[in-house]
Amino acid sequence: MPSARDFATWEPVLRLLLVGDTERHAGRSVRVVGRIGRQSCSLPRRRRGRMSSAERAVVEDARRALAREGIEEVTFTAQIRPSGKTVLGLVRHGPAVETAFGPADPGVLILVDGSLPGPWRRLPDPVTGAVPAPSTDHELLERTLRERLPDAIGATEEEIAAAETRLGVAFPDELRALYRVIRARRDDWSGDYEARRRADAAVGCELLALDGLHTVDAATRHPHWRADATRAVVTPPGAAVQNLAGSPGWIVFAGHGDELAIDLTPGPRGHTGQVILIDHEQSIGAGLKADSLTDLVLNRMREERRVLRETQLPLVAVVGDGGLQTIEAAAHPALEVLTIGSGDRAPFSLVPLSGLPRLRTLIARPGTLADPLEIAQLTGLEFLELGTQEWRILLDAGVVPRTLSAAAIGGQGDQGSLDIPVANELLALWDRPRITHTVLEGDLGPLAQPWDDCGSARGRTDDTGTLDGGQQGVFRQSTRRIGRDGPPS
Repeated sequence: MPSARDFATWEPVLRLLLVGDTERHAGRSVRVVGRIGRQSCSLPRRRRGRMSSAERAVVEDARRALAREGIEEVTFTAQIRPSGKTVLGLVRHGPAVETAFGPADPGVLILVDGSLPGPWRRLPDPVTGAVPAPSTDHELLERTLRERLPDAIGATEEEIAAAETRLGVAFPDELRALYRVIRARRDDWSGDYEARRRADAAVGCELLALDGLHTVDAATRHPHWRADATRAVVTPPGAAVQNLAGSPGWIVFAGHGDELAIDLTPGPRGHTGQVILIDHEQSIGAGLKADSLTDLVLNRMREERRVLRETQLPLVAVVGDGGLQTIEAAAHPALEVLTIGSGDRAPFSLVPLSGLPRLRTLIARPGTLADPLEIAQLTGLEFLELGTQEWRILLDAGVVPRTLSAAAIGGQGDQGSLDIPVANELLALWDRPRITHTVLEGDLGPLAQPWDDCGSARGRTDDTGTLDGGQQGVFRQSTRRIGRDGPPS
């Protein structure tokens, strides 16, 4: 069976992407990019519509080759000449690269393992004077539930106390009353799904078992570094719910997908113990569902859906590309995120940004900085995206900001690949796993045949080429690590 380093493994995939090929008919080379992982794939096919079962089998064959060698995901780029001669590059990013939305996005370098952007590290603000809602009535709640569920099995005080200890938070009286009536353990139903349905209907939601209660961890709602690093969020003075990714005071007690939680860290206009809805399609914030658990059970809803509350100036600014005209116009003590694009006044000096206390994200398109070395004066950056040449200047001068948690190399266009030597030098500064690159050569023939007629592979590889999970560096035919000073001894 061909391995992940054999051209024969990838030839059917390339033929799949070449269906509808017209460029080589006109004597032009064709370039295709894609990404295949063991759990997902991104293939920009030219033919519209869903894949057939035979086409899916082509992808599954490639996945099996990856699985045999313990490879999680590979991004590939192929340059195919009119003659059919093909140069195929396979990039294995490894755990230090967060791949993005499509095969043409080179992804983000994760310099600090497990790091999160600023808004996802934000803890709830203390709200002085927060109290339960007037509708809170744990005795009415418990009495109502016992009337609706006379045969339910409740939790003991010891079991409730153990759950409080596990989560490190004291439960409000309403939540304790709820679980005194029904602990919602799966084995309590003895396979009686109708009884479970009646219980959920009585409470008004799909209740979690007592030992399934959990708080909302911001890390589980963090979708992507590049997108999240450019966001700045605040909680307005009139908000009932704090605009957070997570809180140790958000106790999830119901739901699968969208979740319901008791909120012990409410917003300025909220109530302690209110019920909030955490939308699984949103990565930050929550919406108010009911002022109290009593209101939820008695169906006295207060539907206040989450409203996206992201601020622009002065927290987030764009200079150039139709935004502000100067860096001075963006410089503000509250500035957190700055994107610099092309404009009539480019290139721009970063001197006006020096000393800004909250600036954490800087994205500068290639060629937009008058002096990239001025970045060294920005002492609080956690995310930085620059073009290859700008990174090269910082690396050569030894002034890459060590405050960074993540970085990106911009200006790749639709090339679908990182500047691997530069990326690996950045990863080396943080002693992170390097990116590996394998180059294979093959022949698809003068014109690609339909993908499902490609039973035989005409590819060839150098026997010394590897895609070894234990190696690090840049691979091209023979295994070697490429740096600015040449191969290591």
